[in-house]
Amino acid sequence: MEFCVFTEPQQGALYRDVLAVARAAQDGGYDGFFRSDHYLTFTGDGLPGPSDAWTMLAGLARDTETLRLGTLVSPATFRDPAVLALQVAQVDDMSGGRVELGLGAGWFAAEHSAFGLPFPEVPERFARFEEQLAIVTGLWSVPPGERYTFSGTHYQVADNPALPRPVQQPIPLIIGGGGPKRTPRLAATYATEFNYGFCPPAEAAPVYARVQEACVTAGRDPQTLKLSWAGPVAVGRDDAEVARRRAAIGKDADAMASEGLAGSPAYLLDQLGQLAELGVARAYLQILDLADLDHVALIADQVLGAVAPA
Repeated sequence: MEFCVFTEPQQGALYRDVLAVARAAQDGGYDGFFRSDHYLTFTGDGLPGPSDAWTMLAGLARDTETLRLGTLVSPATFRDPAVLALQVAQVDDMSGGRVELGLGAGWFAAEHSAFGLPFPEVPERFARFEEQLAIVTGLWSVPPGERYTFSGTHYQVADNPALPRPVQQPIPLIIGGGGPKRTPRLAATYATEFNYGFCPPAEAAPVYARVQEACVTAGRDPQTLKLSWAGPVAVGRDDAEVARRRAAIGKDADAMASEGLAGSPAYLLDQLGQLAELGVARAYLQILDLADLDHVALIADQVLGAVAPA
């Protein structure tokens, strides 16, 4: 199984804070470092402020060496698709081919209002999302020397040279969510990886099954779609340390039981084993307290080393 640190810098973090966590993850042997893509804090004052995901990932591309880097996930409402394809391809080059794009329809209305971004109703957001998936993947797959044109309801791209070319062919694309129809179909059509989480392993099982069924319907081998899980973690050497880490991120025992994983390293290993039995090949461990580098190191030392590589 692969392990990635997953952070939420919109809650308030400077670049140096995030870089420290990324370097701790790299030193600890994690496979990747991913961040949310939001412009507004969910709780609190958000000081010292949010950051742009792809600007930050460009910095991390130069300041790390081995980590996979990406978003979980970028809203399709934030950026025009051809510009997004260019940005991600550029960061892929800057990282030497370590970038992944998580892309979703967008959901947080308040940040759109705060930044003057259009936020249409759900049907239009999903229609735009689907066109973005077609354009981004289309631009990345254009043969050298050829150009790309797309004419949709919401986006038109004419005679685009599809440059710069990504280092990776293709750049991995992550789609997630629990929708019963549209999300599985889009994942089966476009995604390299399907992500679900913020729930116990048993609750994720039917969601994974739906997306695998969508692959069969689309004529795709379900084994070609990587499955992943994401959720907050609070791991400690004893009960007091677990409780301290839960309190630091504002989650009581009930919240952690329904959304994530809180307990000893042995407990985390057991839960990850249950996910592996469902076919999950990557876990995004959400670290919300960016100052707690010991948390990152503890998981690296007592969990990552006890799990066979994917």
